[in-house]
Formats: sequence, structure tokens, C-alpha cells
Amino acid sequence: MERVVRTREHNYYVYMMTNKRNGTLYTGMTSDLVRRVCEHKNGILEGFTKEYGLKTLVWFEHHTDVNEAIKREKNIQAWKRQWKLELLEKANPDWNDLYEEITGCQPTLA
Repeated sequence: MERVVRTREHNYYVYMMTNKRNGTLYTGMTSDLVRRVCEHKNGILEGFTKEYGLKTLVWFEHHTDVNEAIKREKNIQAWKRQWKLELLEKANPDWNDLYEEITGCQPTLA
């Protein structure tokens, strides 16, 4: 799994969130992965991820072209669940929460 890139170039991330191993999956795209995952974890965003408690970042990939990122997000969203699981488990077989990896700090539990 690659680290979040912080440079002057444009950065976009396609990512997957879940609520538990083999649980519900959500695929999204953002230009600020740290902020977006924080929003998911804190239930700030209304909608699917909040409704299903999807607070665990289990997969992401970096893009520098917004159109490529959007295309990749839409393609993955259209995939069969098994294909998503194979992609996720190839990069993160233990379904670890990648929050610490992208922020460099451990989350605090309330």
C-alpha cells in the first residue's frame, strides 16, 4: 500500500471504507484522503457511509489526474463484489484500518 503523497502536484484518491471484515463496502474518490476519512470516522457526512457505520479505511490508490480518478472510482463501483474483495485483499489481506498509515498518528477513542 502506498503512502499518501503530499506534493504540489494534484492528488486524488480512490478509496474503500467498510464497517467490518467482509462487511459493507463503499468506494469513493477525494482530493484530500485524510480529511475525507476523518469525516467518515466522525459521521460528519450524511448518507450511505454514516447509515452503515463505514469507518474503516481498508484500501486506497493515488492518482494525479482527476479524470482518471473519477473513471477508476466509477469502474470499481460497477464491479462485482468479489472483484472488489480481490483488489482489497491483495493490498490489505488483514483488512487493517489504514488511518494510521495515512495520518502518521493513532486515532483517539472517545
